[in-house]
Amino acid sequence: MKVIVAADSFKGSLSSLEAGHAVRDGVIAACPDASVTVLPLADGGEGTIDAIAPYVGGSVRCLNVTGPLCSPVEASYIYDPSTATAYIEMAKASGLTLVSSASLDPLHATSYGTGELMADAIKAGARSLVICIGGSATNDAGAGMLQALGAKLTSENGSDIPFGAAGLSYLSSVDLSALPRGISVTVASDVTNPLCGPDGASHVYGPQKGADPKTAEMMDQLLMRFAKLTGFDPFESGTGAAGGMSFALKNFLGASIKSGADIVNELTGAESLIRDCDIVITGEGRMDSQTVNGKAPYKILQLAQKYGKPVIGITGVLGDGYEKCLEAGFSRIVPLVNPTMEREAARASVKETVRRLFESESFV
Repeated sequence: MKVIVAADSFKGSLSSLEAGHAVRDGVIAACPDASVTVLPLADGGEGTIDAIAPYVGGSVRCLNVTGPLCSPVEASYIYDPSTATAYIEMAKASGLTLVSSASLDPLHATSYGTGELMADAIKAGARSLVICIGGSATNDAGAGMLQALGAKLTSENGSDIPFGAAGLSYLSSVDLSALPRGISVTVASDVTNPLCGPDGASHVYGPQKGADPKTAEMMDQLLMRFAKLTGFDPFESGTGAAGGMSFALKNFLGASIKSGADIVNELTGAESLIRDCDIVITGEGRMDSQTVNGKAPYKILQLAQKYGKPVIGITGVLGDGYEKCLEAGFSRIVPLVNPTMEREAARASVKETVRRLFESESFV
C-alpha cells in the first residue's frame, strides 16, 4: 500500500512536516509494510519557506532587518543562484509571531523588513522573487516594503512618511522611479479579499493583528486614500492579502498572484506522487467550512480527485460546517483522540489516531 501524507501545520503545536511524520508513524505502526511518503503542505503563510527548502536549490541567507515594530530581527530567505530565484517569506521579517500579543499595533506596523529581504536578494543577483506573504503583522498596503526598495513616499513638506498605515495619512507624493526593474515577482497567497471595504484587509484581518473596530475603519480609509492617490483599484480581488502587501506587489512591481498551495505542490511534485499512490492523508489543526475555500488540504483533495484517490482528513478540531469537507469529497474527517496544543503530546495523539484508523475494520 502506497500512502501519501501531505498535512498542513497544526498551528501552535506541529509544523506541516512534524504532523506528516506523526501520521507516517501511525500508518507504519498499523501497517508495517506500507510505503509512506511525507510531503510538506503550506499556502504561503508562516513556515512555507522551511517546508519547501528541501525541494529548491540554493542556500539560506540570513540578515538583520527592520521588524514589524521597527526593532531589529534576524530573518532569512533562500536564494538559488542557478535559477537566480529567491524565495522570501514575509512572516520571517514582518510576521505576527514577531510581536507579542500585548504589543500588537497594526496601525504602525511596517513591511519595511520584507522589502529589505527583497533588496538583499536583488543585490545578490536574484531576477525572480517568490514572495510568500501570509502571517503578517502589518496593514500598511506594502508601503514600507516599497520604501525599502527605493520608492519615495513623501508628505507635503517633502519628508518621508512615517511607517505603518498611520503614515499614509501624511502621504502627498509617490515617486517610484528608483524601484528595481526587470525583476519577475510571484506572490504566493490564497487570500481573495480586496484591499478595502467590509471584506478588505483592515476589517477582516485587522482584528487578529490587534485592531479594534474603530482602528480597522481608520485603516480602511487610509488604505483607500493610498489606492486613490496612486490610481489603483482598492476593490480588486486578492489585493488585501497581508495587510495589502499583495496590492503593492501587484500594482507597483507587476507581480502575479498565485495560489501558495499550488506553488508548494508544484515544487514538491505532489501531483505525480498522488497519481501513483493508493491513499492520501491530509489535514490541519481545524477543519471546518473554510477548509474547502481554497485552503491547502482542499488543494490536495482536488489533486487526488483527478486520479480517483481516496482522501482522509486528520484534524485537531472538527469546526462548524466540517460536513462541507465530506460533501466536497473527503472520504473521512477524523479528529484527534487527544487534541492538545503541546507539541510532543500532539505528535503522539496524531500517531495514535492514525494507528487506530488503519487498524479499524471499517477502514482497512
